[in-house]
Amino acid sequence: MAIHGDPFGARSLVKEQITSAVAAAAIENFREEVLAGLSKSPRQLPCKFFYDERGAQLFQQICDLPEYYITRTEIEILRLHGADMAKALGPQIELIGLGTGAGTKARILLEELRDPLVYVPIDISKEQLEKSSARFREMFPGLQILPVCADYLEPFELPLPRRLSSRSVIYFPGSTIGNFEPEAASEFLARLVELAGDGGGLLIGVDLQKDRHVLERAYNDSAGVTAQFNKNLLARINRELGADFNLNRWRHHAIYNSTEGRIEIYLISDNEQAVHIGAREFQFRAGEEVLTEYSYKHTVPGFIELARDAGFQFVQVWTDDARWFGVFYFTVP
Repeated sequence: MAIHGDPFGARSLVKEQITSAVAAAAIENFREEVLAGLSKSPRQLPCKFFYDERGAQLFQQICDLPEYYITRTEIEILRLHGADMAKALGPQIELIGLGTGAGTKARILLEELRDPLVYVPIDISKEQLEKSSARFREMFPGLQILPVCADYLEPFELPLPRRLSSRSVIYFPGSTIGNFEPEAASEFLARLVELAGDGGGLLIGVDLQKDRHVLERAYNDSAGVTAQFNKNLLARINRELGADFNLNRWRHHAIYNSTEGRIEIYLISDNEQAVHIGAREFQFRAGEEVLTEYSYKHTVPGFIELARDAGFQFVQVWTDDARWFGVFYFTVP
């Protein structure tokens, strides 16, 4: 009896169509947010779009720079206190990683955890997520790894694991919480309370306030890698949205605003110029700034209060000797 059609081929076609639709929706969202940001006064671009494949590679280079203390300090804290963190988090947990990137810090934590059951890395960079997930499957063969390519700032669904864990703990490394303005940070932390659920937890990296010269050096490195990273956002807009930014006419600048307690990162137009994105034209003045990122620096008491207001209960904080960085652990009552 002849079998008509190819069911496997049909499934493959449907999968390709779904993937294509998701990619088209992501591009459209990118376009809408870029156009909206450049239409504001003052102008801004969302920092979450830094992390295309090239942006992720450049950020990995930034993490190794001598001026950029954040990554190595957080890793040092994890290596020194990972066993204590694992004891606080408990056995047989589901670890939900937000923006864990290449997974260097998540790996250190997972190696210390007692019998973790599930790891759910959530990242906007598909290429990096796929690479790190494949590597983790080799390193932790008994651990169920369920990657989710998503913008964790938007609603997303957690995959259903095969085994029921004792509790869910969100791991949010890298001081990314500093990219949120205070009100938005409070709202985001309240969402994490819901995501973790009753009895769940949050392990979060937070950059702390310190000397402005240390901070400004970290975001204006002598090798110019952070400048490349910042300007790569314009290159991505050119490539994906058909814009005509001339990268040579823009320069990177980062400054610490001590009144607000934050680093402010800008792209500055070197001269008067017009930029087109599709049918839209944007006129920029010489010296006009486009904000690409805030990075708030917190105090230990201030961040504990922020998380408590969102619904978390403070358990413990681990810092380096200089108290430049803190890894905080909270639970949901």
